[in-house]
Amino acid sequence: MITPSDIKQKAENKYVAYLQSIVEGIPFSPIIIAGNKKPDENTVRFEVELTELINHSKEKKGYGYTIEYVTVKTKLHGVQDLPASIVFQTEGDYLKFISKEKDTAKFIEDSARILDLFPELRDWILKYPKKVIENDWDSLLKVCSYFKRTPRPNLYIRELPIQVHTKFIELNHTVVRELLDIIIANYVNTDEKRFEPHFNLKYDEPDVRFRILDHSLSQRLFSGLSDLNIPISQFRDLNLPIKTVYVVENKINMLSFPLIDHSIVIWGEGFSVEKVKETQWFLDKEIYYWGDLDAHGFQILSEIRCHYGQVKSFLMDRATFDAFFEGDTGKPTNVEKDLYLTPEENEMFQYLKSNNLRLEQEKIPYVYAYQRIPK
Repeated sequence: MITPSDIKQKAENKYVAYLQSIVEGIPFSPIIIAGNKKPDENTVRFEVELTELINHSKEKKGYGYTIEYVTVKTKLHGVQDLPASIVFQTEGDYLKFISKEKDTAKFIEDSARILDLFPELRDWILKYPKKVIENDWDSLLKVCSYFKRTPRPNLYIRELPIQVHTKFIELNHTVVRELLDIIIANYVNTDEKRFEPHFNLKYDEPDVRFRILDHSLSQRLFSGLSDLNIPISQFRDLNLPIKTVYVVENKINMLSFPLIDHSIVIWGEGFSVEKVKETQWFLDKEIYYWGDLDAHGFQILSEIRCHYGQVKSFLMDRATFDAFFEGDTGKPTNVEKDLYLTPEENEMFQYLKSNNLRLEQEKIPYVYAYQRIPK
């Protein structure tokens, strides 16, 4: 036989649909739960279960469910009135039984406030009605209203002139993101997954580590400083008067790179080399890439070439690999897409990938590498 705990679980499962009906303006209609669970074959347990079901009903407690019976003749218990349906006739009965009176009042008040300011959030409320109950809308509406007025703040989160505590957005970034993606949809940077750049906010940017290889240039522009580490946005604004950019994966190779006129060398740091992808002043420069001789090295090369088609690799050829390979294995890769590689590079990539081989660039002797740096 269905039990009061069964009824409560089934009633709670209908709560989201009930909240959605409020938003849609659908009048309450009785909530019906089937009561056709088989009664216990043991007569004593059957009587106990039926008594418990009745004791938790509106008949006994003054609120909650009403039991609708059907008269049946059973082999074990004779003629019995068995629960056919469990019915919540009114909203009050339903909400008090599942202890959702306060939550529902909050939902009605908050959803009305939200829709008054942001009617475009109606579909979001219908999809996530419980999130309306779970969140602090005094603060959320302040955040949403600010971004509606100022969709491109260009400030750090802590600088935003919003009357909420300074960590509110950081602690509630998931729901804030969902709301702002709707409210200021035309202003978000959809390609950015990180919260701050997604919503035109400043953030603790990654740095670009690089060296000026031209001594006269470092003297003229940086008072002799040649080894620099600056935020990516500042790097993109440099527009240095150079001809050549070298990108290398190994930091020591970057630090020991020889001086070359009109040139800089950047520490790529693996796949984080993507951080220089929007450097517009690179577009008319010669760019050379030196990565590890493994599958990942060629994937990184391909990523850079996606943005700068003029990139050329060096010291990533079969002759270099055969001369210094020491039997090391690489990290397996499942990449299947076509890479932006020359036929010779792709042949090397396939060889390294299929055999899972690796030659780290620091294992190539400095003298050998120095002689083969394109200038």
